[in-house]
Amino acid sequence: MTKTHARALVSAVGTTVLLLASTAPAWAQSFTPASDLPIGETYRVELMAGMWSPSPQITVSSDAFGIAGTDIDFGTDLGIGSERFGEVRLRLRPGRKHRLRIDYIPIRYAAQTTVERRLVFRGIAYDSGVPVNSAIRWDAWRLGYEYDLIHRTRGYFGVILEARYTDIEAALEAPFGREFTRARGPIPAIGGVLRLYPLRMLAIAGEFSLFRLPRDTRLDEFSGEYVDYDFSAVINLTDNFGVQGGYRSLDLNVTSNEDVGRLKLEGAYFGALLRF
Repeated sequence: MTKTHARALVSAVGTTVLLLASTAPAWAQSFTPASDLPIGETYRVELMAGMWSPSPQITVSSDAFGIAGTDIDFGTDLGIGSERFGEVRLRLRPGRKHRLRIDYIPIRYAAQTTVERRLVFRGIAYDSGVPVNSAIRWDAWRLGYEYDLIHRTRGYFGVILEARYTDIEAALEAPFGREFTRARGPIPAIGGVLRLYPLRMLAIAGEFSLFRLPRDTRLDEFSGEYVDYDFSAVINLTDNFGVQGGYRSLDLNVTSNEDVGRLKLEGAYFGALLRF
């Protein structure tokens, strides 16, 4: 996301929040007719299961034995392409303005190719013409708490505090052996969420979160930064069931010991919601 786009997003969110804040609080009224409440907003537990089909941009560099590694593009150099992943999101709502959030995405990529340029990975050289099997395994966990600063009948704005636990492994396998590098650790993040109900059965939402853990404050030799945004629409067919579609971008830069990686995934997703 460019700075211009970021400023436009912040401006749009700020304007909408001001509009929500200036609306007469529906919850402050003595009684809100059930026919005025959005469908699906009375849940205590919400589970979303879906599929995400992002386009990958993955670059990894790994040094070893004092030998600098090559910046390896897993798409251009190793032939990794788009895949489809399952995704699970759980929301626990103990109070009207409170949500506990748990997300999990198991991300897996694999490819076979013949190297077209000399690559160095973990101190091992893979010369042009060598057949290589490559794989990326990324378990992305998201554990957070959301508090709605503004909550109205037709929408709300909240802040998100979360910890993202990242476990990434990149591996290359050639006829002469297998090498891999792994980075794992927590990255805290802060963000916001805005949801509007233009219709009782339709919700439109946007959320973002970001954080940077500088290298000079490494935790277990791990540092990194996240930028994550998600725009979606939900059609609530009943209070207990809905369908969701959206577009998500996940941008991760991570450094661990002698390894550096950048992974950016963005694309559309679809899912089903179950509430009770």
